[in-house]
Amino acid sequence: MLLRLVPWLTVAAFLLPVAAGLLGTVLPAVGYFPALGGERFSLAPLRSLLEQPGLGKSVAVTLISGFASTLAAFATSTAFCAATHDSRLFRWARYLFTPKLAAPHAAVAIGTAFLLAPSGWLARLFTPWLTGWERPPDVSIVHDEWGMCMAFGLALKEIPFLVLMTMSALNQVRSSENLAVARSLGYGPATAWMKTVFPQVYPQIRLPVYAVLAFSLSVVDVAIILGPTNPPPLAAYVFRLFSHRDLAMQFPAAAGAMLQLGLVAAGIGVWRLAELAVSRLFRGWLTAGSRGGGVPVGRVWAWSALGMCTGAAVLGAAVMGVWSLARSWWFPAALPSRWTLDNWSRHLDNLADPFWTTVVVGCAATGLALVLVLGCLENEDRHRVRTERRALWLLYVPLLVPQIGFLFGLQVVLVRLGVDGGLGAVVWSHLLFVLPYVFLALADPWRSKDERYARTAACLGCPPRRVFLRVKLPMLLRPVLFAAAVGFAVSVAQYLPTVFAGAGRQATLTTEAVTLSTGADRRVIGVYAFVQAALPMLVYLAAVGLPGRRRE
Repeated sequence: MLLRLVPWLTVAAFLLPVAAGLLGTVLPAVGYFPALGGERFSLAPLRSLLEQPGLGKSVAVTLISGFASTLAAFATSTAFCAATHDSRLFRWARYLFTPKLAAPHAAVAIGTAFLLAPSGWLARLFTPWLTGWERPPDVSIVHDEWGMCMAFGLALKEIPFLVLMTMSALNQVRSSENLAVARSLGYGPATAWMKTVFPQVYPQIRLPVYAVLAFSLSVVDVAIILGPTNPPPLAAYVFRLFSHRDLAMQFPAAAGAMLQLGLVAAGIGVWRLAELAVSRLFRGWLTAGSRGGGVPVGRVWAWSALGMCTGAAVLGAAVMGVWSLARSWWFPAALPSRWTLDNWSRHLDNLADPFWTTVVVGCAATGLALVLVLGCLENEDRHRVRTERRALWLLYVPLLVPQIGFLFGLQVVLVRLGVDGGLGAVVWSHLLFVLPYVFLALADPWRSKDERYARTAACLGCPPRRVFLRVKLPMLLRPVLFAAAVGFAVSVAQYLPTVFAGAGRQATLTTEAVTLSTGADRRVIGVYAFVQAALPMLVYLAAVGLPGRRRE
């Protein structure tokens, strides 16, 4: 009986806070917030928002950077899969891209900024022998006016995610058989993939694509690190209003949060219309019988994508580490002229509290998510229940609704409950985002396990609880640990949930790194960002390594 309640408890754990948070943001957006003197509904917050300087350009920057990053990530991941399917490179990509998922967005953004800035590592590597520069060029690359650097940083992080989602979706279609038939009819490899596999795979990855688009249109921490500053993208603009010392600005900020929600909904709607238009436009090409090829171009694109994502990840992490060890590093030197460990020794004490808060919150949120997800999956097994595709939309709700759109309202609810600012509130807010990723990482391996072992144990008289603990969990230890590593990485990356639910009293590595990125010494930023990137990576490596040692 208790097991049957777990799916409902799981849905309630992340849908109720989102619903309550949206309500808590909508009411101030229409003027009703008695605690701040708003006791009547009105459109004054919206009028106040529209009077804010630079709002129109902020919306334009959000749309341009959000769609540019999503289109780049989607096109590159699709071209990569089409050009390399069933090749050695395709198999390598799973191992190369999976650790990239563990890197927090803020760490990737800081590494990208350290690489691409006019005085960044890439410029130093080619100066002065190629560029002839004696000082950094006076150009705006990071914090550029239209958010192209931010779009590039987002695409770097989302390409591996979409490639891995596509690989997972390929397990649900008969891709190899379809490709074999198409190849026997003379179609080129990439053309065969696009004509026979892609139409079946895209419906499977539609929700992840929408989640990427929603995130790109509403991300805050990456916008602070890489986006334009005056005006910033809309989500960062609204966050700035929420952080204003004048509490009356909470009303236009709430209206801005609703504008952000509408922008994401409209963006997804536009993407859906584009899907229908492209489907109609290319229907003739799909059935025309042109064999095509496109392998050289596709493979060049695939190798470029692999090299860009892997190279940026490695170089970004390396340059953060180098900055953390630099005593003096003047332009255009490619490496510091003097090295030191003083940067680490000076900040170890300051790192301790954010580090342990990050670990405790990450472990607690991941542990709760694992219990709920395993309960849901075990309920499917015991009661022969299968999750319908419509239920996946519920799972994606926290990923599709902009964080800035409901976290303020959730903070209001937490204040009313008297639990704001505590670790429990932060864990709960992280659970909203950890749980969907843990479910997505674990559901397919769990459902594809060999049922004969569990049936044999049951035939030998083993009760269901023991079958679960002694047969299923040991069999699926690696996927469970991998899902735990993914959940921990998602928790480490959370910025806005920590700021709102923690009420500024709970500092994590991510909140500290983002705060320092706005103007601190690069050597200090390097220390915090390197630890922030290394922590989830160590957890991932432990998750990959532990099952092997257990078998031995």
